[in-house]
Amino acid sequence: MSADRPTLPPVRLHSEAELARDALSAPLMARAAKLARWAERGVPVGVGGEILQGALADATEHLGLAGDEDGPAYAAEAWQLAVDTGLVEIEETEEIAEDGEGLPDDDAAVGTATPGEELRLLTSGSPQDILDIWLGGMETVLADAAAPDLADLADQLAEGGELDLDALDWNPEQEAELLDGILGNLYLLSALAEGDQDVPLPALAASMIVPDDMEEPTDDILEEVSEAMMRLDDQFRVLEPIGLVAYRPVDEALIEELDEEGETVVTPGSTGTPHAAPLTDEDVSRYGMVRLTPLGVYAVRARLLDAGAHAPAVGDLTDKGADVLLDALPDYPQALSQAESEQWLAARTPLDAARDLLAAARGDDEGAPRRRLAAQQTLSLVPPEAEPALREVLDDRQLGGLARVWLAERGLPGIPEPSQDMIFWLTVDTIAAQLDGADEGTEAELRDLVQGLTDQHSGFFDTAWRVDHPATADVLEAMGRLHPDKKSAKDARKAAFKARSRQSD
Repeated sequence: MSADRPTLPPVRLHSEAELARDALSAPLMARAAKLARWAERGVPVGVGGEILQGALADATEHLGLAGDEDGPAYAAEAWQLAVDTGLVEIEETEEIAEDGEGLPDDDAAVGTATPGEELRLLTSGSPQDILDIWLGGMETVLADAAAPDLADLADQLAEGGELDLDALDWNPEQEAELLDGILGNLYLLSALAEGDQDVPLPALAASMIVPDDMEEPTDDILEEVSEAMMRLDDQFRVLEPIGLVAYRPVDEALIEELDEEGETVVTPGSTGTPHAAPLTDEDVSRYGMVRLTPLGVYAVRARLLDAGAHAPAVGDLTDKGADVLLDALPDYPQALSQAESEQWLAARTPLDAARDLLAAARGDDEGAPRRRLAAQQTLSLVPPEAEPALREVLDDRQLGGLARVWLAERGLPGIPEPSQDMIFWLTVDTIAAQLDGADEGTEAELRDLVQGLTDQHSGFFDTAWRVDHPATADVLEAMGRLHPDKKSAKDARKAAFKARSRQSD
């Protein structure tokens, strides 16, 4: 495995124009922009830019939320986002002393809010300008999601008059780290899934809490999963309005009223999920379902890049050389590998692209077979105009075989018969490439490939050990492990021994 293999799988991003439209239509962002325009005549604000009670009622009415019992809260939330993102700017009209003397009453204005410069960018700026504003707002919403419950804070202050984070059982760093981990897991699932894939909340919580080597979660672990689920339910409800996630909340009917200690819990069951009986698909969905939106994938990737992670996206390699492309493609899922190849090819003429790919595919190093397989797959997308480049390498030991395959697939005339040496060299090279990227899921395919090759070529192993390829011995050893026929497997192992002896001479 190469040392610079991506630490994260690639993702397919929507265009900046599409993402910008998504950002503008996110409910919280749309409300913040609407309130920023509404502030054209000036809105009196308190300390920190918070909207005052009198103006809040007007803002709620302006957003069409006056009939919603949560309308004032939604309006206040949208206003705060407008302040945090610069959609409105505050001009202070009353000075407050550093020692707090002169601090106004809760409903006294200390400044006036008017539309800010960032509001103009929402309508006349580039898609990237819009996304930058949205990303800033998303960060403030993330911080809010990781904050403790305000009701708990209010109760604590009312009872003791002092803020005690230990009593809240809340660690700011741990909460932020847990939420980052959850978003990272959702990002991985988005990268690996074909299309949208909702994730059950119990599975997501368990992925952060249940140790990988634990076969059966203990009651204590299940209790932690239950508590994490309820915390995530609160957090995803905060994150959905900014457009980061699509979330189906936990069904309130499934949550027990109170346990003996007065805390809300979900009964853990024997299935390793917080439930009293084996879960059906419907049961799982009632425990909450979540996925990153396309905008969420873009946002989490931006945060990963800021943190120094290697988080590739389809299209990143368009301006890179063929050598970089072929090194990266074997680690991409098939659909994304083809998408990356198509974009890379679109930026070049077919003839130039083919010549670059063939030159980059050469080599006797350990990763060369995978590069050649990636080159063959990419060349399959190249139109017939590239024919001269393929004919130029017909006599090349490393490339002549794949060149003949390319010409034959297009029904082109004048293809010379390959020598037996070339056929066997290409066979070893192809199996070496498959073995390098093999896992448990592809072992059956490899076994079929190995059996098919030996069935087609009688005396295969009598010739294969003589193939002048760096991976010959390794390939024959693998064939000995994989071949279902005991005699053939034994012949493969003998051939591998001969190949090693030959290489050591």
